[in-house]
Amino acid sequence: MRVAILAAGGFTRATAKTAIGVLRYAPYPVIAVIDPDRAGTDAAEHVGVGEGVPVVGTVAEALARGADVVLVGTAAAGGRIPDSYRPFLAEALRRGVAVWNGSHERVLDDPALREAARSGNGSVRELREPPADLPIGGHRRPREGATVVLTVGTDAAVGKMTVALEIVAALRRAGARADFVATGQTGIAIAGKGICVDAVVADFIAGAAEQMVCDAAESADWVVVEGQGSLTHPGFSGVTLGLLHGTAPHLMVLCHDGNRMVMKGYDREGLPVRTLEECVRLYEEAAAWRMPPGYPRARVVAVALNTAGSGEDITARWIRDASARTKLPAADPIREGHAGADRLANALIQARVTIDTR
Repeated sequence: MRVAILAAGGFTRATAKTAIGVLRYAPYPVIAVIDPDRAGTDAAEHVGVGEGVPVVGTVAEALARGADVVLVGTAAAGGRIPDSYRPFLAEALRRGVAVWNGSHERVLDDPALREAARSGNGSVRELREPPADLPIGGHRRPREGATVVLTVGTDAAVGKMTVALEIVAALRRAGARADFVATGQTGIAIAGKGICVDAVVADFIAGAAEQMVCDAAESADWVVVEGQGSLTHPGFSGVTLGLLHGTAPHLMVLCHDGNRMVMKGYDREGLPVRTLEECVRLYEEAAAWRMPPGYPRARVVAVALNTAGSGEDITARWIRDASARTKLPAADPIREGHAGADRLANALIQARVTIDTR
């Protein structure tokens, strides 16, 4: 499998979240990024990752380099496939290439794309397509001895998937059996499995999360779940709460973008991002609703910061400030590299020791 990422007109840090995640973490080769506006350049010039991956202008160029999958690498408002992407997808399908789509809109709902797939025998993988037989949550617990960790956020799009993947890598460096549970389209594209919970009927979000956690816990001692949205985000809080209750985490890591003052998508209303201290309290209280009286309380045990775009001195100050305000370890696992991710993992390991000795 050799993947080309379609990001035509949108290959930027702000708009290419899926592309960035796949370039940074995918276990398979990424052959090219397709964006005519930036053709002839290197991917890292635009998004900071993917050094050596060329940006090309056409599907034909990507296929000539050996690509056999075209992945939609951006997310348009409303979850629709951008009209400007349809000619690229049609060409890929006519040439018999697999298309991976993380949009809410399904590729084959478009008659022209359906005809292109039929004529060229191209296949489509809908990353957001949930299983048909999901249960209602609240009735299963993971294997005894497995610790469930959920990354939660002060807002949407603050790096919860990135933090989860970095924590899994750090735990594995420490010799632990750790598994990543993907709950969004980018995580699924990277891991090759998972359920996109924002595409699940609301009654079954908790059941989907519970099922994934229990399955992962059969072979992992640490189950690290990619969080979605935020409890305090008016648009996405329902998905966040369903995921929180379905995973029933033992421990949580709070993720925060240090540059974010207003909730994503609510600039006009001026809806502020809640403080770290308030978010710690809210998540711990909401997690407790899932458990019977006397059950050990799920705790936020570390803060993961996204300090992209800030200077090194500002990054260090934000990390110190977050730790002082919450009385918890804090780190940026991207800016600090292994040292930051290891600090988060060590906080989890120490917290599990506390749970085991209660």
